[in-house]
Amino acid sequence: MAVIELPRGRVAPSALLPVFTALRLGLHVLVVGLTLFVVVRALLANAPNEVSVTVLAVAFLACYGAGIAAAHRHLPTWARIAWLVSLLVLWVAMSALTPDAAFLAFPLFFLELHVLAAPIAVPLVVVTFGLSVWGTATHLGFEVGSILGPLISAGVAIVIGLGYRAMAQETQERQALILDLMATREELAAASREAGTLAERERLAKEIHDTVAQGLSSIQMLLHAAERDVTDPPTQEKLRLARETAAQNLGETRRFIRELAPPSLDAQTLPSALRRLTEATTEQSTQAGAPLKVEFTTSGDPVLLPMATDAALLRIAQGSLANVLQHAEATRASVTLSYLGDEVALDVVDDGIGFAVSRVQGGDGAGAGVGQGADGPASGAAGGGFGLRAIRQRAAALGGTVDIESSPGDGTAISVRIPVVTT
Repeated sequence: MAVIELPRGRVAPSALLPVFTALRLGLHVLVVGLTLFVVVRALLANAPNEVSVTVLAVAFLACYGAGIAAAHRHLPTWARIAWLVSLLVLWVAMSALTPDAAFLAFPLFFLELHVLAAPIAVPLVVVTFGLSVWGTATHLGFEVGSILGPLISAGVAIVIGLGYRAMAQETQERQALILDLMATREELAAASREAGTLAERERLAKEIHDTVAQGLSSIQMLLHAAERDVTDPPTQEKLRLARETAAQNLGETRRFIRELAPPSLDAQTLPSALRRLTEATTEQSTQAGAPLKVEFTTSGDPVLLPMATDAALLRIAQGSLANVLQHAEATRASVTLSYLGDEVALDVVDDGIGFAVSRVQGGDGAGAGVGQGADGPASGAAGGGFGLRAIRQRAAALGGTVDIESSPGDGTAISVRIPVVTT
């Protein structure tokens, strides 16, 4: 009763553990002390049955010690009853030989109330009380003291024993409440860290947009103007290369901004955010001179998902479409969001040049991003498979899975499935 079980085998000690330990230790001392008192009294009185009393006392202590040693094994109720009955039989035998054995009734009351449940323990205490009165009356006759003494002892034992049980139960409930509060505090701390991380990512995206992206855009415009004003062909070629390099870096910077700050989900659902993403990707490909038509569809009955799941699926779609746009050389792509009851699925399929999946499934399963070329991760801008690693990590963080299907010349399909935890 004095400890609370925690997950993964840990045990939280109760604040009242020292009290419970002291009570149990006191009970042991009381049993041993009173048993020795019975033996000493028999020896000092030179009673004819002193040997029998001593043998029964030793057997009583041995039986008691065996039960204490086996207490940590959580014995079934019938085994505990059998142990108590054995003690009672030995005690009754001593009571038949000496009236001093009646003193052992008091610790036996507590022992019965401690070991057994109240519906069983209280009747057993009444039986023990009757046996105590019988043992005393056998030697001293029926007197008020032989009845009143055991009766008061039994009453005190019942009150204290049931009070001990109630205190232990309250302690256990309070400890469970403390554990719930600690778990809630950890969840709040995790939510706070996640909110801080999202806020920092949004801040970085704004800083990059207002500084690096704007600077690269200005450089590109200035180089374009200088290119028109210069008539020397070698100089024009250098300016053109510089302008194209600035344009490429501006595109990469905007991709970083999209990764850091996905389309807001605060004022719209995940399907509408994904639809906006596909429309933006189609428009971006048209402006880049490599038309790519991206379609978005949904299936199943939409459910409200946690923000973490919405954000992860949106980022996975962003990374996948970015790789399709930059590496797949595709003309068509589709994004499908499916609500499958116990899980939500996101499928991104393109008709690009594809790649050999076996060449990018290495070690921990990380590989190229969706839509990388047939030469594998070395040929893509995802940085040796960083795109797919990021997708796998996002899905795994939510208990999800990622499946890749692709072959050179046959396009690429990525399927992400995440268990549904509704809010």
